[in-house]
Amino acid sequence: MTVERYIRIFAGLFIMASLALGVEESPVFVSHWALVFTAFVGLNLFQFGLTNFCPMAIILRKLGAKDGAACYPAQ
Repeated sequence: MTVERYIRIFAGLFIMASLALGVEESPVFVSHWALVFTAFVGLNLFQFGLTNFCPMAIILRKLGAKDGAACYPAQ
């Protein structure tokens, strides 16, 4: 798998987990403050789209994940 696919998988997983922890009707509700993590992940995805910089991508590359075409800026 490529770095972009890992990022999408992790972002989706983190958003779903933080929603489960932050929505009062959820059986695993902890606190409404868990929704701040959802906003944090969304903000990171937004800035990754604009700047092509993502700390998670750096970590994944060091762990050996391959880059896909979306990691390279258009020429």
